Amino acid sequence: FFIFAVSHHFLPFLCSDQNLVTEGRTEQLSRPADHKLVVLTFSLFVIGIYWEEREKDKKQRNRSEEIVKAVRRRKMGDIWTWLISFFFLIALVGIIVYQLVCLADLEFDYINPYDSASRINSVVLPEFIVHGVLCVFFLFTGHWFMSLLCLPYLYYNFQLYSKRQHLVDVTEIFNLLNWEKKKRLFKLAYIILNLFLTIFWMIYSALDDYED
Repeated sequence: FFIFAVSHHFLPFLCSDQNLVTEGRTEQLSRPADHKLVVLTFSLFVIGIYWEEREKDKKQRNRSEEIVKAVRRRKMGDIWTWLISFFFLIALVGIIVYQLVCLADLEFDYINPYDSASRINSVVLPEFIVHGVLCVFFLFTGHWFMSLLCLPYLYYNFQLYSKRQHLVDVTEIFNLLNWEKKKRLFKLAYIILNLFLTIFWMIYSALDDYED
């Protein structure tokens, strides 16, 4: 409307040489000048619409690019999350396998009960801490399913620590050897399940980001 008003008031002076200013007013345009006025007004109107649509497309394209960048950042963050959790789980697997090796050495009389108990007890608290940090890490990164999956293991460790039963008694280690092995084998299977899920989601996130 602004373009139309400007063209209506000012273009008559530019469109035709037949315009004459007399007594403070402009005489009526001739028919050829009227046609020129209509054509120029319509052209300006079309240019205005084209410019407005171009600006809208530009804003929409910028908004789409921002959305795509945000999605890519989120997917890259998921990949890093699964990668970090993978190293946490590998550390837990290593700690539990180390405890099983100590129990196996004790079973075959490669080491004495005191050395076996002291080696196992030295890695019990690091195991609890690493698993607790992993649960909190899953919780803060928004992976609720994995966080809930870690809760039973975390609760069991908390119960052992609160009852002061998390350390191996050197005087009872022979009598409880089978139970200690079964307990750690169960932990190992539980952590390997989490490890497989982590590897699956890490590969899935990487492939999804590659396809995008």
